[in-house]
Amino acid sequence: MTEEIFRADAYARACEATVLSVDERGVQLDRTVFYPLGGGQPGDTGVLRLDDGRELRIVDTHKGAAPGEILHLLAEAADWLRPGMRVTAEIDWERRYRLMRMHTCLHLLSAVIVAPVTGGQVGDGYGRLDFDLPDSPDIAEVNEKLRTLIAGDAPVSFRWITDAELDAHPELVKTLSVQPPRGVGRIRLVNIEGIDLQPCGGTHLVHIGEIGAVSITEIEKKGRQNRRVRLEFPAAAPHAG
Repeated sequence: MTEEIFRADAYARACEATVLSVDERGVQLDRTVFYPLGGGQPGDTGVLRLDDGRELRIVDTHKGAAPGEILHLLAEAADWLRPGMRVTAEIDWERRYRLMRMHTCLHLLSAVIVAPVTGGQVGDGYGRLDFDLPDSPDIAEVNEKLRTLIAGDAPVSFRWITDAELDAHPELVKTLSVQPPRGVGRIRLVNIEGIDLQPCGGTHLVHIGEIGAVSITEIEKKGRQNRRVRLEFPAAAPHAG
């Protein structure tokens, strides 16, 4: 298994690691700061740096088939890379931080719009949540509520519960399309103090004031009982999805 440094400290940008395996699927390390694709959040990108100055660009990070396996996808083949080699694993921090800001903001949005969440996506500078709603909320009103909450700069904390505890409190699960990861005996809760509490394995801020300026750009009708709410940071890149 790979030690998940990103789980304990989302602000860790780099770590020393040892290569465990290398194959066509990617590189597995004994420890990593790279978050793997999951829960609507993209996998991290960055570099693996060797002491001799060589660098390998990581274009994505995924979970492997085995429990605890995290695979770093290389931009180019590196036949010379071998198990046992020491590397410095360093994420693209600016991208990761934007993802953290948006992911935490989507948790806020799920507290402002009180309805079941049927889908979502965390993007680089943008995001969306789909709600089980017959009517569209007022954009100006939701934007104002978000701005007020962000200005309050509530702290974000984390704690773990067992699978059985979650089963006893199904109301904690807001996202119907993405169930909390199970199988390891415990599930992490993300608590935005006084605002939101839900299971999530993604990377998050420690204070919501770090989200900064964000706006709902569109509320789209995707079906009789489905409203898609899109958010963007200022000057966010064009996107699709």
